[in-house]
Amino acid sequence: MRRILSGMQPTGNLHLGNYLGALKNWVKMQRDYECYYCVVDLHAITVPQDPQKLKQAVRETAAAYIAAGIDTNKSTLFVQSAVSAHTELAWILATQTPLGWLNRMTQFKEKSGKNRDLELLGLYAYPVLMAADILIYRATHVPVGEDQKQHLELTRDIAAAFNRSYNSEYFPLPEPQILGEAARVMSLRDGTKKMSKSEESDYSRINLTDDADTIALKFKKAKTDPEPLPDTLAELQKRPEADNLITIYAALTDRSRADVLKEYAGSQFSKFKPALTEVAVAKLAPMTTKMRQLLNDPAEIDQILIRGAEHANTLTQKHLREIKDIIGLWSVM
Repeated sequence: MRRILSGMQPTGNLHLGNYLGALKNWVKMQRDYECYYCVVDLHAITVPQDPQKLKQAVRETAAAYIAAGIDTNKSTLFVQSAVSAHTELAWILATQTPLGWLNRMTQFKEKSGKNRDLELLGLYAYPVLMAADILIYRATHVPVGEDQKQHLELTRDIAAAFNRSYNSEYFPLPEPQILGEAARVMSLRDGTKKMSKSEESDYSRINLTDDADTIALKFKKAKTDPEPLPDTLAELQKRPEADNLITIYAALTDRSRADVLKEYAGSQFSKFKPALTEVAVAKLAPMTTKMRQLLNDPAEIDQILIRGAEHANTLTQKHLREIKDIIGLWSVM
């Protein structure tokens, strides 16, 4: 059985980059994989969170998953902290993870900056928890963005180390799945930076909760250059803001960048931006409506997450018993 595990942090509004780079592909994967999708709230608390806002953000993230097309009759949707095997396996895997492997993690270096010695253990060690998230399901494939490839490589290293230590082949080495034209959507204000929830300017991103007028305004204000759109991908790649907008259009319409460029080569942005706005609104408006309907009934979202956690716990507790047996830990389960 080919099995997928993936998740997003419940921090801030999910945006177009989350949809095109992840959610859109997750929906497609439901056809071919056994899918487990979680809201990774344990990863979120590596930085301070307001407890009540965090609980609401979990519901909002779950609502976005469903509105984007995650079918809870096909896929298991749950909250990470509701499945205790994630953290229990994280400790077991920590005993297989050399410090040198964690020291190479570029995201910790970037987030800690000059105050590295003051950072908390959670931020340093969370790649081990990420490995546990994946391996407790014995996932065979993981959809990842370019910036997460290093963490998946670490997961594979940890899985292989465990298998060697206990002379077993218990953990599969999960394969990365990087799909689609928009695996990396960039900021609308700076085409060299990834679209982010944390960027200060709200005009840098299209939130999944934005209405049609807001989407139109943000694309209108999106940074561009004065030249018309080029006729080759080679020229497009030299112009990051133009490349980003073409990439977004291609992903929203399930076309290649080359195909979109063929249609709009020589056009000014005054012609292209309204066309981009039209397809974005057509794609996102139904999602926004669905999200609002779901969030008006939080009890229903909670029930979906509870059912998902029950299903995830059944599988992960079975795996945890097997893992404990392999390494000689005593279990009463």
